[in-house]
Amino acid sequence: MKPATAPTPVLPTDTSTTAPRRGLRTLISGIGTQNLSLVAALVVVAGVFGLLNSAYLSVANIAVIGETVTIAGLLAVVQTVVIICGALDISVGSQAGVASVISAMAFTATGGNPLFGIGAAIAVGVAAGVVNGLIIVYGRVNPVIATLATLAAYKGIAQLISNGRAQGYVLGDDFFVFLARGKLLGLPVQVWILAVVALGVHLLLKFTDIGRNIYAIGGNDTAARLAGIKINKYLISVYALAGVVAAIAGILLTARTGSGQPVSGSEGLELKAITAAALGGCALKGGKGGVGGTLLAVALLGALENGLTVVGVNAFWQNVAQGALLVIAVVIQQWRNGERAVGLPT
Repeated sequence: MKPATAPTPVLPTDTSTTAPRRGLRTLISGIGTQNLSLVAALVVVAGVFGLLNSAYLSVANIAVIGETVTIAGLLAVVQTVVIICGALDISVGSQAGVASVISAMAFTATGGNPLFGIGAAIAVGVAAGVVNGLIIVYGRVNPVIATLATLAAYKGIAQLISNGRAQGYVLGDDFFVFLARGKLLGLPVQVWILAVVALGVHLLLKFTDIGRNIYAIGGNDTAARLAGIKINKYLISVYALAGVVAAIAGILLTARTGSGQPVSGSEGLELKAITAAALGGCALKGGKGGVGGTLLAVALLGALENGLTVVGVNAFWQNVAQGALLVIAVVIQQWRNGERAVGLPT
């Protein structure tokens, strides 16, 4: 008979250290490491430029940054939806230009009725988005090629109908002045519009069957089709949504500049939108991403661009920095996914 052994004593758990660690892990998992990286980068950028120029961190300059990123932010938010669905829309900047011109021309043609101008711009945005979707779905054209083509086409349409010049003058109208310069609870109206659109898109993606289906299509379109999801319908609808938001961006551009702008103010917005979405964690293959990360990336890009301006850096370097950030974002995605470089052995 074996002698009885004494039971192993159970040491008390030090809850004073494990609880904070558990809480920190929960916080990090909730925010996401990608978003934490963006927050850290934003803090570094703000700190560096704040040291170089004390006016950078002033309330007035922060408000300027908020207003400046609004139009690009709107396009980045809707670009997030398109990318999650496994597609891409390079034409959003040109769509905003067309909507800007149409809003000003319709406003002038109706004797200064802002509702007609806004309604006409949104209708044109829907039409432009649906055309993109139809080309991709029924023309079986790659989304990059299709929207690259419509980028040029919509830009040409905006220049044709405006004769290449700014159209109308809207800042004599109280509503457009409110859009351009108004404030609610101390924040510019344009920032509130971005916040409302971003919240709506976030709720759509995270808490509806439509959003879950969009993630499913981007993650594995074959499995989504076998599950009964009507992929063609979703693709056309997503591009129509992109057209609506691009039209809203065009309307804000009209309000900000005081007239319809066929090219000025909208050129290059598509690159900013794609860069922000990629930096924010959207997988360019689809199926992954979110509005929160995109908004942080928009803020980072805006803070960087404003900082370079404040310290007197040549404006051309802003394009260099933006391109570099897009490359960095894509390289990080490739590393995380274990993708091999093109042309190199596995």
